[in-house]
Amino acid sequence: MPDYSQVLYETDGRLAYITLNRPEKLNALSNNLRAEVMDAMREAEADDEVGVIILRAAGRSFSAGYDLSSAREAIDDSFVDSRSGLPDTGSMHPGENQWARSVVMTNWIIWELAKPVVAQIQGHCLAGGTELATVCDFRIVAEDAQIGYPPVRAMTTMDMMWTPWFMSPAKAREFAYIGDSISGTDMVTAGWANYAVPKEELGDFTEKFARRMAHIDNEMLMYSKRAVNRQYETMGIRQGLASGTEIQSISSQRAAASEWRRRVEEEGLKAALEWRDGPFRDFRGAYASAPKDRPVAGMDPRSE
Repeated sequence: MPDYSQVLYETDGRLAYITLNRPEKLNALSNNLRAEVMDAMREAEADDEVGVIILRAAGRSFSAGYDLSSAREAIDDSFVDSRSGLPDTGSMHPGENQWARSVVMTNWIIWELAKPVVAQIQGHCLAGGTELATVCDFRIVAEDAQIGYPPVRAMTTMDMMWTPWFMSPAKAREFAYIGDSISGTDMVTAGWANYAVPKEELGDFTEKFARRMAHIDNEMLMYSKRAVNRQYETMGIRQGLASGTEIQSISSQRAAASEWRRRVEEEGLKAALEWRDGPFRDFRGAYASAPKDRPVAGMDPRSE
Protein backbone atom coordinates (compact mmCIF):
# COMPACT_ATOMS: atom_id res chain seq x y z
CA MET A 1 0.00 0.00 0.00
CA PRO A 2 1.42 3.43 -0.95
CA ASP A 3 2.47 5.64 1.95
CA TYR A 4 0.33 8.75 1.44
CA SER A 5 0.85 11.89 3.51
CA GLN A 6 -2.26 13.89 2.55
CA VAL A 7 -4.74 11.19 1.59
CA LEU A 8 -6.31 8.30 3.48
CA TYR A 9 -7.04 5.13 1.53
CA GLU A 10 -9.12 2.20 2.70
CA THR A 11 -11.41 -0.47 1.31
CA ASP A 12 -14.55 -2.07 2.69
CA GLY A 13 -15.85 -4.90 0.56
CA ARG A 14 -16.78 -3.54 -2.85
CA LEU A 15 -16.06 0.07 -1.88
CA ALA A 16 -12.83 2.05 -1.81
CA TYR A 17 -12.66 5.26 0.23
CA ILE A 18 -10.25 8.03 -0.75
CA THR A 19 -10.23 10.82 1.85
CA LEU A 20 -8.69 14.26 1.37
CA ASN A 21 -6.77 14.65 4.61
CA ARG A 22 -5.69 18.27 5.12
CA PRO A 23 -8.57 19.34 7.38
CA GLU A 24 -6.49 22.07 9.03
CA LYS A 25 -6.24 23.71 5.57
CA LEU A 26 -9.85 22.94 4.62
CA ASN A 27 -8.35 20.37 2.26
CA ALA A 28 -6.78 23.01 0.03
CA LEU A 29 -5.45 21.17 -3.00
CA SER A 30 -1.67 21.12 -2.87
CA ASN A 31 0.25 19.44 -5.68
CA ASN A 32 0.99 16.54 -3.35
CA LEU A 33 -2.66 16.11 -2.43
CA ARG A 34 -3.78 16.20 -6.06
CA ALA A 35 -1.12 13.68 -7.05
CA GLU A 36 -1.90 11.36 -4.14
CA VAL A 37 -5.62 11.42 -5.01
CA MET A 38 -4.85 10.33 -8.55
CA ASP A 39 -2.47 7.61 -7.38
CA ALA A 40 -5.12 6.32 -4.95
CA MET A 41 -7.65 6.31 -7.80
CA ARG A 42 -5.33 4.07 -9.79
CA GLU A 43 -4.84 1.87 -6.72
CA ALA A 44 -8.59 1.35 -6.47
CA GLU A 45 -8.89 0.82 -10.21
CA ALA A 46 -6.33 -2.02 -10.04
CA ASP A 47 -8.14 -3.79 -7.19
CA ASP A 48 -10.54 -6.35 -8.68
CA GLU A 49 -12.51 -6.50 -5.43
CA VAL A 50 -13.39 -2.79 -5.63
CA GLY A 51 -16.40 -1.80 -7.70
CA VAL A 52 -17.11 1.80 -6.66
CA ILE A 53 -14.89 4.58 -5.27
CA ILE A 54 -16.03 7.22 -2.78
CA LEU A 55 -14.06 10.47 -2.73
CA ARG A 56 -14.63 12.30 0.55
CA ALA A 57 -12.86 14.75 2.85
CA ALA A 58 -11.84 14.95 6.48
CA GLY A 59 -13.05 17.89 8.54
CA ARG A 60 -15.75 20.44 7.93
CA SER A 61 -15.18 21.14 4.23
CA PHE A 62 -14.68 19.11 1.08
CA SER A 63 -12.10 21.54 -0.31
CA ALA A 64 -11.47 25.28 -0.19
CA GLY A 65 -9.88 25.04 -3.66
CA TYR A 66 -6.30 25.05 -4.82
CA ASP A 67 -3.70 25.88 -2.21
CA LEU A 68 -2.64 29.44 -3.04
CA SER A 69 0.19 29.52 -0.50
CA SER A 70 3.74 28.26 -0.85
CA ALA A 71 2.51 25.02 0.72
CA ARG A 72 1.07 24.13 -2.68
CA GLU A 73 4.50 23.11 -3.89
CA ALA A 74 5.32 19.40 -3.71
CA ILE A 75 7.18 18.41 -0.56
CA ASP A 76 8.81 15.45 -2.32
CA ASP A 77 8.49 13.61 -5.62
CA SER A 78 6.97 10.39 -4.31
CA PHE A 79 3.77 10.94 -6.29
CA VAL A 80 4.34 14.05 -8.41
CA ASP A 81 6.46 14.22 -11.54
CA SER A 82 10.02 14.81 -10.32
CA ARG A 83 10.73 17.34 -13.08
CA SER A 84 7.60 19.50 -12.99
CA GLY A 85 6.52 19.06 -9.37
CA LEU A 86 2.95 18.56 -10.66
CA PRO A 87 0.77 15.44 -10.84
CA ASP A 88 2.07 13.29 -13.68
CA THR A 89 -0.10 13.73 -16.78
CA GLY A 90 2.52 12.76 -19.34
CA SER A 91 3.42 16.41 -19.96
CA MET A 92 5.75 18.89 -18.28
CA HIS A 93 3.28 21.74 -18.98
CA PRO A 94 6.22 24.01 -19.90
CA GLY A 95 6.03 27.79 -20.23
CA GLU A 96 4.10 30.36 -18.28
CA ASN A 97 0.40 30.20 -17.46
CA GLN A 98 0.01 26.47 -17.99
CA TRP A 99 -1.64 25.80 -14.63
CA ALA A 100 -5.15 25.35 -16.05
CA ARG A 101 -3.90 22.91 -18.66
CA SER A 102 -2.28 20.83 -15.91
CA VAL A 103 -5.55 20.91 -13.93
CA VAL A 104 -7.66 19.63 -16.80
CA MET A 105 -5.20 16.93 -17.83
CA THR A 106 -4.90 15.74 -14.23
CA ASN A 107 -8.66 15.57 -13.78
CA TRP A 108 -9.05 13.52 -16.95
CA ILE A 109 -7.51 10.64 -14.98
CA ILE A 110 -10.77 10.30 -13.04
CA TRP A 111 -12.83 10.77 -16.20
CA GLU A 112 -11.03 7.86 -17.87
CA LEU A 113 -10.96 5.65 -14.77
CA ALA A 114 -12.61 2.27 -15.30
CA LYS A 115 -14.66 2.56 -12.11
CA PRO A 116 -17.34 5.04 -11.04
CA VAL A 117 -16.41 7.66 -8.46
CA VAL A 118 -18.91 9.20 -6.04
CA ALA A 119 -17.98 12.57 -4.51
CA GLN A 120 -19.28 13.11 -0.95
CA ILE A 121 -19.37 16.86 -0.35
CA GLN A 122 -19.82 18.82 2.86
CA GLY A 123 -19.05 22.38 3.88
CA HIS A 124 -17.21 24.48 1.32
CA CYS A 125 -16.46 23.13 -2.13
CA LEU A 126 -14.78 26.01 -3.92
CA ALA A 127 -12.85 26.68 -7.12
CA GLY A 128 -10.52 23.71 -7.68
CA GLY A 129 -12.66 21.65 -5.32
CA THR A 130 -15.59 22.03 -7.72
CA GLU A 131 -13.38 20.88 -10.59
CA LEU A 132 -12.27 17.77 -8.72
CA ALA A 133 -15.86 16.96 -7.77
CA THR A 134 -17.17 17.57 -11.28
CA VAL A 135 -15.02 14.90 -12.92
CA CYS A 136 -16.45 12.35 -10.50
CA ASP A 137 -19.40 10.41 -11.86
CA PHE A 138 -21.81 11.34 -9.06
CA ARG A 139 -22.01 14.14 -6.50
CA ILE A 140 -23.89 13.77 -3.23
CA VAL A 141 -23.91 16.93 -1.17
CA ALA A 142 -24.95 18.14 2.24
CA GLU A 143 -27.98 20.39 1.96
CA ASP A 144 -26.06 23.28 3.48
CA ALA A 145 -22.86 22.74 1.50
CA GLN A 146 -21.56 25.85 -0.25
CA ILE A 147 -20.33 25.42 -3.82
CA GLY A 148 -18.74 28.41 -5.56
CA TYR A 149 -15.89 29.82 -7.64
CA PRO A 150 -14.76 33.17 -6.12
CA PRO A 151 -11.46 33.43 -8.08
CA VAL A 152 -13.45 34.70 -11.09
CA ARG A 153 -14.01 37.97 -9.20
CA ALA A 154 -10.44 39.17 -9.69
CA MET A 155 -7.99 36.40 -10.53
CA THR A 156 -8.77 34.43 -13.71
CA THR A 157 -11.58 32.60 -15.42
CA MET A 158 -12.28 29.08 -14.21
CA ASP A 159 -9.35 26.71 -14.74
CA MET A 160 -11.74 24.01 -15.94
CA MET A 161 -14.82 25.52 -17.56
CA TRP A 162 -17.24 22.79 -16.52
CA THR A 163 -20.39 24.84 -15.88
CA PRO A 164 -21.89 24.79 -19.41
CA TRP A 165 -21.68 20.99 -19.40
CA PHE A 166 -23.25 20.29 -16.01
CA MET A 167 -25.64 23.18 -15.27
CA SER A 168 -28.49 24.95 -17.02
CA PRO A 169 -27.28 27.77 -19.31
CA ALA A 170 -28.57 30.51 -17.01
CA LYS A 171 -26.97 29.07 -13.88
CA ALA A 172 -23.78 28.18 -15.75
CA ARG A 173 -23.25 31.84 -16.61
CA GLU A 174 -24.11 33.07 -13.11
CA PHE A 175 -21.68 30.62 -11.51
CA ALA A 176 -18.85 31.35 -13.97
CA TYR A 177 -19.29 35.14 -14.02
CA ILE A 178 -19.83 35.99 -10.34
CA GLY A 179 -18.53 33.03 -8.32
CA ASP A 180 -21.18 33.25 -5.59
CA SER A 181 -21.69 30.13 -3.50
CA ILE A 182 -24.77 28.01 -4.15
CA SER A 183 -26.21 25.64 -1.56
CA GLY A 184 -26.09 21.90 -1.98
CA THR A 185 -29.87 21.82 -2.29
CA ASP A 186 -29.82 24.39 -5.10
CA MET A 187 -26.99 22.56 -6.89
CA VAL A 188 -29.30 19.55 -7.21
CA THR A 189 -31.89 21.82 -8.82
CA ALA A 190 -29.18 23.23 -11.11
CA GLY A 191 -28.35 19.70 -12.27
CA TRP A 192 -24.81 19.44 -10.90
CA ALA A 193 -25.46 17.26 -7.84
CA ASN A 194 -27.45 14.03 -7.67
CA TYR A 195 -28.80 14.31 -4.14
CA ALA A 196 -28.73 16.75 -1.23
CA VAL A 197 -29.22 15.35 2.27
CA PRO A 198 -28.84 16.65 5.84
CA LYS A 199 -25.13 16.75 6.64
CA GLU A 200 -25.49 14.30 9.53
CA GLU A 201 -26.87 11.74 7.05
CA LEU A 202 -24.35 12.40 4.29
CA GLY A 203 -21.93 9.55 4.99
CA ASP A 204 -24.60 6.87 5.40
CA PHE A 205 -26.56 8.02 2.35
CA THR A 206 -23.44 8.08 0.17
CA GLU A 207 -22.40 4.60 1.30
CA LYS A 208 -25.85 3.14 0.60
CA PHE A 209 -25.89 4.76 -2.83
CA ALA A 210 -22.44 3.37 -3.66
CA ARG A 211 -23.19 -0.13 -2.31
CA ARG A 212 -26.36 -0.33 -4.39
CA MET A 213 -24.33 0.41 -7.51
CA ALA A 214 -21.60 -2.03 -6.44
CA HIS A 215 -23.98 -4.96 -6.95
CA ILE A 216 -23.24 -4.52 -10.67
CA ASP A 217 -20.12 -6.22 -12.03
CA ASN A 218 -17.01 -4.13 -12.70
CA GLU A 219 -16.98 -4.57 -16.47
CA MET A 220 -20.60 -3.49 -16.83
CA LEU A 221 -19.93 -0.38 -14.72
CA MET A 222 -16.86 0.38 -16.84
CA TYR A 223 -18.80 0.08 -20.11
CA SER A 224 -21.69 2.16 -18.79
CA LYS A 225 -19.27 4.90 -17.71
CA ARG A 226 -17.50 4.85 -21.06
CA ALA A 227 -20.79 4.91 -22.98
CA VAL A 228 -21.93 8.05 -21.16
CA ASN A 229 -18.54 9.78 -21.30
CA ARG A 230 -18.14 9.15 -25.02
CA GLN A 231 -21.42 10.97 -25.65
CA TYR A 232 -20.06 14.04 -23.88
CA GLU A 233 -16.86 13.72 -25.89
CA THR A 234 -18.81 13.48 -29.15
CA MET A 235 -20.50 16.74 -28.18
CA GLY A 236 -17.06 18.30 -27.67
CA ILE A 237 -16.32 18.37 -23.94
CA ARG A 238 -12.62 17.65 -24.40
CA GLN A 239 -12.16 20.44 -26.92
CA GLY A 240 -14.29 22.80 -24.85
CA LEU A 241 -12.32 22.29 -21.65
CA ALA A 242 -9.00 22.49 -23.51
CA SER A 243 -9.93 25.80 -25.16
CA GLY A 244 -11.08 27.07 -21.77
CA THR A 245 -7.55 26.64 -20.41
CA GLU A 246 -6.22 28.94 -23.14
CA ILE A 247 -8.77 31.62 -22.26
CA GLN A 248 -7.85 31.23 -18.59
CA SER A 249 -4.21 31.90 -19.51
CA ILE A 250 -5.17 35.06 -21.41
CA SER A 251 -7.37 36.27 -18.54
CA SER A 252 -4.39 36.09 -16.19
CA GLN A 253 -2.77 38.99 -18.09
CA ARG A 254 -5.49 41.50 -17.16
CA ALA A 255 -4.70 44.54 -15.02
CA ALA A 256 -6.96 43.17 -12.27
CA ALA A 257 -5.03 39.91 -12.20
CA SER A 258 -1.79 41.91 -11.86
CA GLU A 259 -3.34 43.82 -8.98
CA TRP A 260 -4.31 40.55 -7.31
CA ARG A 261 -0.74 39.25 -7.57
CA ARG A 262 0.69 42.54 -6.29
CA ARG A 263 -1.58 42.46 -3.27
CA VAL A 264 -0.59 38.86 -2.48
CA GLU A 265 3.09 39.83 -2.61
CA GLU A 266 2.78 43.10 -0.66
CA GLU A 267 -0.06 42.42 1.78
CA GLY A 268 -0.20 38.65 2.07
CA LEU A 269 -2.71 36.08 0.90
CA LYS A 270 -5.39 36.66 3.56
CA ALA A 271 -5.51 40.40 2.91
CA ALA A 272 -5.68 39.81 -0.84
CA LEU A 273 -8.59 37.41 -0.40
CA GLU A 274 -10.41 39.98 1.74
CA TRP A 275 -9.84 42.56 -1.00
CA ARG A 276 -11.17 40.15 -3.64
CA ASP A 277 -14.32 39.17 -1.75
CA GLY A 278 -14.97 42.39 0.22
CA PRO A 279 -17.68 43.92 -2.01
CA PHE A 280 -19.47 40.56 -2.15
CA ARG A 281 -19.53 40.21 1.65
CA ASP A 282 -18.99 36.47 1.60
CA PHE A 283 -16.05 34.05 2.00
CA ARG A 284 -13.11 36.21 3.21
CA GLY A 285 -15.19 39.29 2.40
CA ALA A 286 -17.38 38.57 5.41
CA TYR A 287 -14.54 39.53 7.79
CA ALA A 288 -14.84 42.92 9.47
CA SER A 289 -11.42 43.90 8.11
CA ALA A 290 -12.41 43.28 4.48
CA PRO A 291 -12.91 46.40 2.31
CA LYS A 292 -16.64 46.54 1.54
CA ASP A 293 -16.27 49.51 -0.79
CA ARG A 294 -13.25 49.42 -3.06
CA PRO A 295 -12.50 50.40 -6.66
CA VAL A 296 -13.33 47.79 -9.28
CA ALA A 297 -10.42 45.37 -9.55
CA GLY A 298 -7.88 46.60 -12.08
CA MET A 299 -9.11 50.21 -11.94
CA ASP A 300 -6.99 51.13 -8.93
CA PRO A 301 -4.14 53.39 -10.20
CA ARG A 302 -1.66 51.21 -8.30
CA SER A 303 -2.57 48.24 -10.52
CA GLU A 304 -1.06 49.86 -13.61
